[in-house]
Amino acid sequence: MSAQQIMQSDEFKRCEAFHGHVCGGLAIGYVAARAGLDWLREKRALDEELVAIVETDACCVDAIQVVTGCTFGKGNLIYRDYGKMGFTFFNRRTGQGVRLAMKPGAMRVNERQIELFGKARDGSITEVEQAELETLGMQRTVEVLDTRAADLFSMTPVAVGMPDTARVEPSAPCARCGEPTMVSKLAPVDGQAICRGCLAEDRPAAGNKHFQV
Repeated sequence: MSAQQIMQSDEFKRCEAFHGHVCGGLAIGYVAARAGLDWLREKRALDEELVAIVETDACCVDAIQVVTGCTFGKGNLIYRDYGKMGFTFFNRRTGQGVRLAMKPGAMRVNERQIELFGKARDGSITEVEQAELETLGMQRTVEVLDTRAADLFSMTPVAVGMPDTARVEPSAPCARCGEPTMVSKLAPVDGQAICRGCLAEDRPAAGNKHFQV
């Protein structure tokens, strides 16, 4: 299908509705998810029969959730903070998996788009510049959707590393804030069980994520 046909499909419209807008990142996730399902010869997961491991927290992950049915809530969407456009898809029934990684140079960097992203982030963007940013985003979307998955990604079969199914665990109160916390997520500190939220307050705050374009 052409980019225009994909964007008019119900599936892509669901991705747009979930994410809130159309952009190149969403298109990358869509192409990766469709390629992963095609490789596994599977349809969208109804439960936990598929697993997706994503190596970025960028826009593309929203399309992967919608297309594959792998979500944080079901425990079959796993996030690894590698900062890569890398996506692994597993089929629990067959044990088969495939990792897609964006090829170096597969997508050209648009310096003007990056500049406008910065202005949008700090609130200095004008209406004219906002319209330009949206146009550039649509152009990138069409460019991605008109590119074959094999030209965007290297695809490598994966046979090991499938995560366990989601578990239900008991909770216990954090000794510092008193809030119920999964027992496995509590850390022993000076003989007390402390939640990760309280531990994070002892560390410098992390910055916001960066968009990948």
